[in-house]
Amino acid sequence: MQSAQAKHALIDAGRWLSEQGWVPATGGNFSIKTEQGFVVTASGHDKGALQPEHFLEFNIEGTHTGGTGKPSAETELHLALYALSARTHCILHTHSVAATVLSRLTTEHSLNIQGYEMQKALHGFTSHLETLAIPVFDNDQDIPALARRVAEYHAHTPVRHGVLIRGHGLYAMGADISETRRHIEALEFLFNCELTRRQLEKNA
Repeated sequence: MQSAQAKHALIDAGRWLSEQGWVPATGGNFSIKTEQGFVVTASGHDKGALQPEHFLEFNIEGTHTGGTGKPSAETELHLALYALSARTHCILHTHSVAATVLSRLTTEHSLNIQGYEMQKALHGFTSHLETLAIPVFDNDQDIPALARRVAEYHAHTPVRHGVLIRGHGLYAMGADISETRRHIEALEFLFNCELTRRQLEKNA
């Protein structure tokens, strides 16, 4: 994908994600692999009103090659997630209420979900009986250290659809922007179902 095409695809995704309420304020960041490397949103912009000048370009090694905005501190985490899987070509980072709250309620290293038909919307799932395990990592302002922890986790349990950062949000991954958008929509549905189920059980 060319850089210009990638930017327009992310502008459209940003508008859609903003309409869902999943990237409040200037939260979130998006990226796509291109023929030249990566296109990533610059820091501090409303993701529902992105323009082509709101993106930065990096080569495959992560060196800044284009764009004049301020790089997000989380750009390095995007690059680390791409390094984990050759299949991943798009990452969309969001800040929904359900994902953020569930990430804090979950004390384990993964959020395990089972029994929902919507799991089959995720790449590789064919049954609601399978367990979906989304890794959960403690938030850290030291992004290189956080990226290393994600890579260490992946070494024994592959990161497939995304990761949750505790009290922060979701990084969804996919083979292209269409699959990543589908993964976000399915995961957010599952997060809402799981959060509602826990609330009902607590109040029963």
